[in-house]
Amino acid sequence: MRTSLSELIESILAELNRLNYAKGTISQYKTVYKKYAQFALQLGITAHSVELGDKWLLEGCGIEIANIDPGSPKRTTRLDYYNVVLPTRTIQCLNEWMLFQHIPLKKQGKLYRTQLCQGLDLGFQAYKSYCRTMGYSEPGTYGRLNRIKRMLIFFESRGIHDLKDIGAADISDFIKTQIDLNSRTVATILTAIRCFFKELYLQRLTKESLAEKVPSLKANRNFKLPKIWKTSDVQKLLSSIDRANPTGKRDYAILLMIARYGLRSIDIRRLRLSSFNWEKGTLNLVQSKTGRLQTFPLLHDVGWAVAEYLRYGRPKFDSEYVFLTHTVPYRPFGIHSSGLNEILAKRVREAGIAIPREVSKGVHALRHTLASTLLSQDIPLPVISSVLGHATTEATAIYLHTDLIRLKDCVLDPEEVLHASQQ
Repeated sequence: MRTSLSELIESILAELNRLNYAKGTISQYKTVYKKYAQFALQLGITAHSVELGDKWLLEGCGIEIANIDPGSPKRTTRLDYYNVVLPTRTIQCLNEWMLFQHIPLKKQGKLYRTQLCQGLDLGFQAYKSYCRTMGYSEPGTYGRLNRIKRMLIFFESRGIHDLKDIGAADISDFIKTQIDLNSRTVATILTAIRCFFKELYLQRLTKESLAEKVPSLKANRNFKLPKIWKTSDVQKLLSSIDRANPTGKRDYAILLMIARYGLRSIDIRRLRLSSFNWEKGTLNLVQSKTGRLQTFPLLHDVGWAVAEYLRYGRPKFDSEYVFLTHTVPYRPFGIHSSGLNEILAKRVREAGIAIPREVSKGVHALRHTLASTLLSQDIPLPVISSVLGHATTEATAIYLHTDLIRLKDCVLDPEEVLHASQQ
């Protein structure tokens, strides 16, 4: 017997409440579901289906699912949220709850705060210890634990409360909920799951080695080419920052360092006062992702920008970290903070720069731009890998595809090929 639409909606609202969604958010879902239920009633339909949901989105909201760009910017206007994001999300919840009895969490904060039952938390804690024993970086551990917790929450939502009750079919059902992700992301998730179950079996927390039940997937590194900024836009961004105030001095120094060194966001947030050797004119830091010590020459403009911030812009606060928030209470940026992306977004708006929709608006895009710029200047690939803190040149090689001038040089002349084949 199929579950009625009203029962399905009540189940979802109860799950949102269990997942600690805000009362305001749950109220918004109720409003949307009421409109959807009225639409179904007018058609004389009492049960939800994927087809009915798509029909309501199209006819009731003017949303055509096939035209939604999954790579569109995450920031949306209030109008877009209520007219597109919220209706689409509520129908997605209905689909996933109907098919998998599970609502995947979209926000990492909610994922972090959600508590697991004791039986499953035992495995989560064991995997956390494993990550620390393996010496994974803090960001790497954070990502692995998030992937595993997402899976365990899925199991718990299906009534599984003991690690020994997990079966291959349960793992398969969870993986099905991730099919809309790109190949690199899915491959990363599968690797984490495989390591997780291997560790559980070694500690005798599962009855069999479920790691062998996890499928393998070769990640496609060329899945998505990096979209880069125009060099002129980077220059316009930096020159537009008002450095007459403390916040301007900080933001200029941060964005200049990313643009000139290609540092990751977390490496900027973790930058210590001791990282600068002013006498030798060097910048020394351990890359968070690779764990390798990198020594850079302290570029003239970067040195002046940082020195100006330290002397005239940085709050009088005792901290080993260079960059601090400028609101009370003063503190370093959080390890998983999105503060640098917010700084960049603010400065882009103030500069009046129009970044194409398909180009990332985050600070990571400045890394891509630097890599492509270095490549255009005939800097060898191993040197670029070293600058960006890549473990291998394979990760850097993708930037070859963005160098359109050199790609044009690789195009064969059909007449030359034909002439050579006739000789």
